Amino acid sequence: MKESTYEFYKVLEHTADMALAVYGRNLKELFSNTAFALFDVVANLSEVEEKTQRVISLHAIDLERLMVKWLNELLYYYEVENLLFKRFEIKKLEPGELEAIAYGEVFREGVHVIFTNPKAVTHHKIEIAEGPEGWRAKIIIDL
Repeated sequence: MKESTYEFYKVLEHTADMALAVYGRNLKELFSNTAFALFDVVANLSEVEEKTQRVISLHAIDLERLMVKWLNELLYYYEVENLLFKRFEIKKLEPGELEAIAYGEVFREGVHVIFTNPKAVTHHKIEIAEGPEGWRAKIIIDL
């Protein structure tokens, strides 16, 4: 299992799936960092260039559902269009609403290294909480 080289997330021990704990100084940074962490465990992002972008607009009834929708929307682009993302610009984040731009490129054989192929981010045991030093999310990825 890949270990994080970034301070804002870590891979947690989990029986069958993969769990991530991600941190951000504010909610926008948390959502951006969580998306980055997801793709950082999928592929070697050092080789990914920002050649394309996708504008994403989502609605959900709470932060947890919004986070799951956000990450699964990104995984949809990965699975259907073979897109690897490495930068995430959160334009708007309000209760139940997210507008963002994801930057990356199409997977290129011989250039990009894939570590794992996640199926989905689950609602199971998702946690999003604010603490004294910012925000924290715990997500579980179905492999």
